[in-house]
Amino acid sequence: MRRLRKAHILKRPEWDEYFLKMAYLVAERSTCLRHHVGAVIVRNKRLLTTGYNGAASGVKDCRELGCLRDENNIPSGERHEICRAIHAEQNAIIQAGLHGIDISESSIYCTHSPCILCAKMIVNARIKTFITSGRYADKSFRKLFEEAGLRYKIIAPPQFTIKRLA
Repeated sequence: MRRLRKAHILKRPEWDEYFLKMAYLVAERSTCLRHHVGAVIVRNKRLLTTGYNGAASGVKDCRELGCLRDENNIPSGERHEICRAIHAEQNAIIQAGLHGIDISESSIYCTHSPCILCAKMIVNARIKTFITSGRYADKSFRKLFEEAGLRYKIIAPPQFTIKRLA
């Protein structure tokens, strides 16, 4: 095996960047026409579950039926109930429940900040940290997170390059 010079040694991503990149990859499965959102739940540097925003399993999504929110001129961050999609954070929490995965004391990495509905679920799931690089229009989660002692962290968007040795 040849020895690599220091200039050829690639820097590994920090853990927050690593898991946030995974959330962006998960977002590629989204069926929402407005926002592609992905979330991953992690504890002790181990991936527990993932979720993306889209219609409930087995039913038609917005790609097939169109966006109810667009049709009714509803601004982003308002009237969450008028939407076919289940949010990425909700789906990640639901997947944990379906598969018997304890997500308490974990961190959630998400491409966007949460709406107030997701924030309530995150607090009740006993998730301790929310890490994102994107902002969603609904900012009402901040007060709830502060009151619940949930850490909220915004980091720089991750670099989306595949690093490999030649």
